Amino acid sequence: MAFSSRDLVRRLRVGLTALAVAVVALAPLAPATAEAGQRRSGAYSDAQLIDGFRRTVFGVEYGSSRYGAIVKKYAGPVSFRIVNKASIDRTKAITSFVRSLPGLVRGLETRVVGEGARADFTVVVVDREAYVETVRADVLGSHAGAAPGSCIAKVDVGRSGITSSVAVVVSDEGEAMFRRCMTEEILQGLGPMNDDSSLMASVFNDRTTHAKFMPFDRAILSMLYDPRIRHGMSKSEATAILPEVLADVRRRIR
Repeated sequence: MAFSSRDLVRRLRVGLTALAVAVVALAPLAPATAEAGQRRSGAYSDAQLIDGFRRTVFGVEYGSSRYGAIVKKYAGPVSFRIVNKASIDRTKAITSFVRSLPGLVRGLETRVVGEGARADFTVVVVDREAYVETVRADVLGSHAGAAPGSCIAKVDVGRSGITSSVAVVVSDEGEAMFRRCMTEEILQGLGPMNDDSSLMASVFNDRTTHAKFMPFDRAILSMLYDPRIRHGMSKSEATAILPEVLADVRRRIR
């Protein structure tokens, strides 16, 4: 994950007016251990899961630390639009993944809308050769600037929650890369914007090869979308209530 340029970030004022951030997924550098990939969320301690929440929901890999100072989440149902520009149409797989999320994350509502409908979250599917041009047009809003990573997600944040997200996912570099990019960028576009190299059971770590919605990450998203965790909370405010939130999450995730 990386913040690609200052053009991706709007100024965060004291009144929390608007903020735009972007995350990218790099090609995996090293495989995760089999043990880490197989463990269920119940195998992790409260301290490990709360630490994972703090590392992914707060902080940034690049750029000013102030952009990672608050909880970022959608305040209501999230509508997704899938725009296929690739030679291999991944619409069916992305639709299936998006529709599975409410059953895995309590408090998160999603739906897929058709072409021309208003959407909160746009997923653009491209071939690698069109990646840079698409990122510049749909993420940077400029024909200049770097387009880092293998895929990317951008989030716009306002006073009451995330206002929009866009993810650019590459389709033609194999099933594993597509699945990895789809999972990581859609999940990060919902709020956990940071990567951390210590989280070996997570897709929020560019050193792992996970391509599924891991139990560890399901716990993080479930904590984030618990109604007690509010958009705009500081790290200290969220940390104070995470133990009671996690206790309820554990009862829902086995």
